[in-house]
Amino acid sequence: MSPAKFTQAFIVLLIGFTLANTAHAQTETVLYNFTGGSDGGLPFSNLTSNGKGNFYGTASEGGLKYGPNGYGTVFELSPNGAGGWNETTVYTFCSATNCADGAFPVSDVIFDSAGNLYGTTYSGGTNENGVVFELSPKGKKWKEKVLYSFASGSNQGRPQANLIMDSSGNLYGTVGVGVFELTQSGGVWSEQIIYAPGGYAGLTMGSAGNIYGLSNTAIFELSSNGKGGWNSTVLYTFSTKGNTPIPVGSLALDKAGNLYGAIYGAPYGSGAHNQGKIFELVNKKSKWTRKVLYNFGSVAGDGSNPNAGVVLDASGNVYGVTRYGGSSNSGTVFELVAPVGKGDYQEKILTSFDGTNGSTPYASLILDDSGNIYGTTTTGGSSNYGTVFEVTP
Repeated sequence: MSPAKFTQAFIVLLIGFTLANTAHAQTETVLYNFTGGSDGGLPFSNLTSNGKGNFYGTASEGGLKYGPNGYGTVFELSPNGAGGWNETTVYTFCSATNCADGAFPVSDVIFDSAGNLYGTTYSGGTNENGVVFELSPKGKKWKEKVLYSFASGSNQGRPQANLIMDSSGNLYGTVGVGVFELTQSGGVWSEQIIYAPGGYAGLTMGSAGNIYGLSNTAIFELSSNGKGGWNSTVLYTFSTKGNTPIPVGSLALDKAGNLYGAIYGAPYGSGAHNQGKIFELVNKKSKWTRKVLYNFGSVAGDGSNPNAGVVLDASGNVYGVTRYGGSSNSGTVFELVAPVGKGDYQEKILTSFDGTNGSTPYASLILDDSGNIYGTTTTGGSSNYGTVFEVTP
């Protein structure tokens, strides 16, 4: 698949003035503009911090290997000490013959305790259906190892969402057929499907090791059965009422055990204005009740079609991105301010993208201890190959 055809196909697969509360103290800064060259381009992934001030992520194209626009990269972004940021290409995909090492990464990467990175690619591998990979630091370079190549078949591979890792080092993710688990024995990794039906939204692991996720029809929880297997519980089933809901991203979990997530709007319509919504699944004595926190399209320019999961701060405020909407219909960064006592969440637009500062964000945000917000846009920026941005309160 060519890079141009991949980008078009993947965007289709992902479903594809007066601003509310305009007076804010937030400042948005573009930390890096991707060029689509050796540095990568069109990032669909969120950022991952190494805890030392550096960020890591994937770019779905670029890298300049075996194609006019390349087959994607893993990148590092680090402060240069002078107020700016340096981008370093950690790995370029399709460096192996026939892209056996993977191609077109669209999910983020995660660290283990030893500093190794893990992630997936949408394509490439033995069956051209994607891989799970590990990147290990070797001095100033990184060495890639394919842990698993997904089997052929339309629902067997093409991973799009994040991996999670348990305390034993096992990896979990999603493909069309269901939730998969990768375990290692004697240096060999094997896959098994531990929950079906599946979907392409991400997973979240609770402090007790339970896994929470979104299928195309429901919100579910997986818990260990104590015998090496898993028990599944459907916490909530979506009501279609003539429309097909499209849950996106991964769920956020608060200290009380409540879950937060996003539902995409178009083309099937979801939310009071058919432009998507943010919800909370409240856990009261093991009885789960869904509450809609915000319907997009409620105010002119407030954002449209959230295409990623949300994150929470210590005060319970909810942050996320919309793919469209805002002053230029190029997407937004929003905050839902938690009510004090009884009341409704209030939406604030923190950033409205206009192309020059990025466009069409697809990935969830990350927060630092100072309340700064970091994320990526898939397009826009100086070369229209996407950006890394910071929103500073």
